Amino acid sequence: MTAVIENARAGGAASSELLTESRVFVRDLTRRAARNFYYGLKLLPEPKRSAMYALYAYMRLIDDIADDERPREQRAMDLDGWERLTHQAIAATQGEAPMPDGHTLWSAFAEMVRQYRVPTKVFDDMIAGQRQDLEPVAIPDFAALRAYCYRVASVVGVASLYVFGFSGGEETIEFSVERGIAFQLTNILRDLREDAARGRCYLPADEMTRFGVSTADLAAGTMTDGMTSLLRHQIERAREFYTHSEKLDALVQPDARPTLWAMTEIYRSILEKIAAKPERAMRRRIGLSSWAKIRIAWIAMRSRGGTAS
Repeated sequence: MTAVIENARAGGAASSELLTESRVFVRDLTRRAARNFYYGLKLLPEPKRSAMYALYAYMRLIDDIADDERPREQRAMDLDGWERLTHQAIAATQGEAPMPDGHTLWSAFAEMVRQYRVPTKVFDDMIAGQRQDLEPVAIPDFAALRAYCYRVASVVGVASLYVFGFSGGEETIEFSVERGIAFQLTNILRDLREDAARGRCYLPADEMTRFGVSTADLAAGTMTDGMTSLLRHQIERAREFYTHSEKLDALVQPDARPTLWAMTEIYRSILEKIAAKPERAMRRRIGLSSWAKIRIAWIAMRSRGGTAS
């Protein structure tokens, strides 16, 4: 990734061959890396499906920069470089700059931004969320956690809305923000042990204190009455965000509803699997089998008019 950032340079407008190569790249990356999203995205019709592959690939690549094992200063420089290239690619869609060269992503990314008019701010917010992950994680309270969830998850949902198409204006965007928070709270519970092993804790510090839980308890996977109560508190909060955002499904365009339903059902099922036995989240990463995800996608396609092919 470092070489990509260092070697990226301004280039001419993407040829059709480069665009085709870029579309293949983002599709293959999504298929390989999007363990939960891919099953839902397959239900979208073209060209929305390819646009979402480009959005996911963009998100995945900046996440990889932040999570790399290289020194923090190098990762920060790479994120700065990625932000400059992002702005250049967006400017290129308006004929104000040459298309960035040096990475296969940019042609498909620019096509997605141009076709669906995704606001630049959501990409700036995505990068800001990754910058936050460069620092030692400190989440003092839920207000701070909510802001973090917005930057790393809700902004992806907002960008997806522009691809899906939606009605309802700002109210719909707020529902999407809440759905993204629900997804990220689920991710946090799913990844408790993995994050603790890396020195990261995304649970609010004031709530950990209230329930008598320490970061050392998380790292050790120690199950106490306080730990169980803390996890159940987080589970109920995530459930509330899923419930608060239920109106979102009817506000996206009909051809995107199967995808949104399937992705939500996958994440909600992971949450309920954790809720059934919270202690399992302290031992391993909780997920759904491929067959369970395929079944959810099949239900979405059959009962909600999906177009998987």
